[in-house]
Amino acid sequence: MSKYHARKTVLDGITFDSGAEAARWSQLCLMERANLIHGLERQVPFQLVPGETGPDGKRLRPMRYVADFVYTDAEGREHVEDVKGVRTEAYKIKKRLMWHILGIAIEET
Repeated sequence: MSKYHARKTVLDGITFDSGAEAARWSQLCLMERANLIHGLERQVPFQLVPGETGPDGKRLRPMRYVADFVYTDAEGREHVEDVKGVRTEAYKIKKRLMWHILGIAIEET
């Protein structure tokens, strides 16, 4: 069990961080089979800040956000989803950066 009481769940040979995430994946797969959405992907990375050299000369790693799911709906709109139980401070910052830098609103389920 994780720090936030989520339990890893295996569904169709895929390990998910929680039962809620596995359940949402199952729903989205059904929606894709029904042609309501397409291009369904999981664990999609978005770069928020590139890697760089800091003022002390040390290399700073890039900052990224990894979306639980990304897909396109029948009207052609892209959706970026995150299955959330606990909204950590790091998540809140990355959600804000996704909007500010990339113009992408994260949908929480």
